[in-house]
This record gives sequence, C-alpha cells and structure tokens, in this order.
Amino acid sequence: MANLLWYLERLDDWLDIVDILLVAVIFFWVLYMVRGTRAVPLLRGVILLVIVVALLGSVIRLRAFSWLIQNAIPALLVAIPVLFQQELRRALERLGRAGFLLGWAKGERADLEQMLEALSQASHKLSERRSGALIVLERETGLQELADSGILLDAAITPELLLTTFNPNTVLHDGAVIIRSGRVLAAACVLPLSTAFLADRELGLRHRAAIGVTEESDAIVIVISEESGTISIAHNGRIIRNLDSKRLEAVLRALYQPALELSWPRWVARVRQIFTDREQ
Repeated sequence: MANLLWYLERLDDWLDIVDILLVAVIFFWVLYMVRGTRAVPLLRGVILLVIVVALLGSVIRLRAFSWLIQNAIPALLVAIPVLFQQELRRALERLGRAGFLLGWAKGERADLEQMLEALSQASHKLSERRSGALIVLERETGLQELADSGILLDAAITPELLLTTFNPNTVLHDGAVIIRSGRVLAAACVLPLSTAFLADRELGLRHRAAIGVTEESDAIVIVISEESGTISIAHNGRIIRNLDSKRLEAVLRALYQPALELSWPRWVARVRQIFTDREQ
C-alpha cells in the first residue's frame, strides 16, 4: 500500500495519467487481438520467458547469462513479428478499416436479411443433395485477389443460383463462391489451405480451405460436405461443424448482429449506393 501511495505521489501532471492509460490500452488491445487464437500459448511462453529472465538478472547476478540475454533481445524483437505474423496482420487490417465500426456498411438491412435467408435455404438443399459447397462471405477484408482466381459473375444471390453453381455437372462447382455485399462476386475460386488441423483426418480440403481463408481475413465461410452432407461454418480460424439450416442461420445472425441492429434510413442507403456505384 505504501508503494502504491508513493507511485501516486509521483504523478505530477495529467499527462502522466494519460501516459499510463495509453500503455494500458495498448496492452489491452494486443491481448484482445490474440485472444482465442493460436498465438495465446506463444504469448504465454514469451511472458514466462521474460519473467524468468528478469528474475535471474535481478536476483542472481549471472554476468555471462545477462550478457547473452542482452545480445539476444534484438533477435527476439525480430522473432516476435514472425511468430505473430497472422495476428499482427489481422490487427492492422482491423485498425485500417474505414468502416469497421459500422458493420454492414455496403447495403441495407433488408439486403442482409435476404442474403442470410438465401444462404440458409441453399445450404439446406445442398446438404440434402450432398453436393459439396464452399461459400465465402466477404466482410471488411477485401478478397479481390481470391476472386480473380475464379470466374467473375457479379450476380444477385439466390438459392437457385447457388444450387446451380455447386451442381456436380457444372464447370463452376469445383472451388469457392465469394459473396460481396449480398451479390455473388465470383465462382470456382481457389482458397489457401490451413495447416492448423493436419492431425484431424475428418477435415477435407474444403474444410481446410475454409479455415485457411478465415485465418487471413475476417471472412465467414460456409462448408457443405460432399461425403456426409453436414454443414459447417468457419470464422476467425475456427470451425463449427454438424449444423442444420436453422442453427446455421442462427450462427450467421449472431456474427452479423451489429449490422442487423444498425438501421439506416432508406434515403441514406440510396445515397451510399450511388457513391458505391461511382467508385466501381
């Protein structure tokens, strides 16, 4: 308690309080970005290593060990960005998004409702037919380079279009469909594969591709298994399996909840659509 009072007495200026709050916000932001990811064990190991090194350096005077640690710090500063590459990339993408606080900023709420309903209906029928499918919902992180690897469509999303696209007798069934702002942007797209679940033999290439694209972006991916017809959804490097159409729609609504609660006036949505069309 005495030490706490001593530290408080040294706060001579309000800038000191701002300085402390800023450092606390940075630490909170870093921990928030890596929570629930594979970086948590790595971060825990780095913190434990720093604590052990600090104790050995201050309590036990080991000159050779202290010299080694001091010279290893620059290498550690280089290694940290390599170890946390995906997490840092995702954090910087979130920070750099212009509309990350606005959720569904590219369309009206009715368009979003229509998209979720079409996805639920199409997923149910694809599951019944056991037609393999991979549907990527683009959000704030752009997926244009993945869309360029397939066939550009730019069509309104309907259950019939998705069923036709993933029909095994069509050319476009092999690959992923990318949806942007409620429209089917491209089909037969190639996605990066994840290496995080190599030990799980129940995950096929579609599931690994779904996890892979969500590791590098904030996209949401719906996967229909060709062998069992089960529905899965991937987001933020994780996958939820064995869903039915109702549970799928519930998960999608939970992920899009901020956008569904945001109600724009119709005239505002029209003005936004005009400017979006001009940019394109």
